Amino acid sequence: MRDLVNGFGYLMKGQRWAARHGRWWGFGMIPALITLVGYAAALVALFFWTDDVIAWATPFADDWSSPWLAVFRGALSILFAATCLFLAIITFTAVTLLVGQPFYESLSEAVDRSEGGAVPESGLSTWAELWIGLREAIALLIRVTLWSVLFFALGFIPGVGQTVIPVLAFCVTAFFLTEELTSIALLRRGILLKERRRLLRSRRLLSLGFGVPLSVLFLIPLVAVFLMPGAVAGATLLVRDLTGEDEDATPRGETAAGPAGAFNGS
Repeated sequence: MRDLVNGFGYLMKGQRWAARHGRWWGFGMIPALITLVGYAAALVALFFWTDDVIAWATPFADDWSSPWLAVFRGALSILFAATCLFLAIITFTAVTLLVGQPFYESLSEAVDRSEGGAVPESGLSTWAELWIGLREAIALLIRVTLWSVLFFALGFIPGVGQTVIPVLAFCVTAFFLTEELTSIALLRRGILLKERRRLLRSRRLLSLGFGVPLSVLFLIPLVAVFLMPGAVAGATLLVRDLTGEDEDATPRGETAAGPAGAFNGS
């Protein structure tokens, strides 16, 4: 349970860091705001056509008598909306980090610098990091889509589909969110997607403690814009815990140089 509390603590520390560094906080909201406008337009359009989508997907229910038709399609509409929100929360962060990648990387470096010691660097060019970010964002989208289809299908199970499954879906959302936000600090340490997943899975409660409250807050319109800079800062602090940098007696730059050197062939 300590990891669960610590994960929430890193989220709060990140927000406090952003609040103390107003310039970083202000610029950090710009990519999130741009992404939010696009997502809001897409979600409004999608939800506007929800009834038509559900009716198109369930032609076999056209002849059902009232009230069963309304109850059945109403439940599916709610499930469809929840699935869209699940996808939106996960992909919103990935797209925002991709749009603001150079800035958020600099923000993450500033957090490391404020903690003392050398700042880990990947040794990659900006274009190389953008390419890796795009590639990993596509991989994440595929994984999220598969999970969404699974949860949507499980939602048809009476009782469980309306209680247990939404909770599981929310926990998966929180884990993915933590995975995305820590990607910037971990990539600077030369740690790619596969190893990042292993690290986060080894400390699941830490990941959930950070991601669950953030996922709840991201459900509130506009909140994601204001919290994104602090979320990146908090994720960087969490990464320092994951990699043991705050506990290692050796210089932090030496700790980070090993993984990062892998990119340079050293």
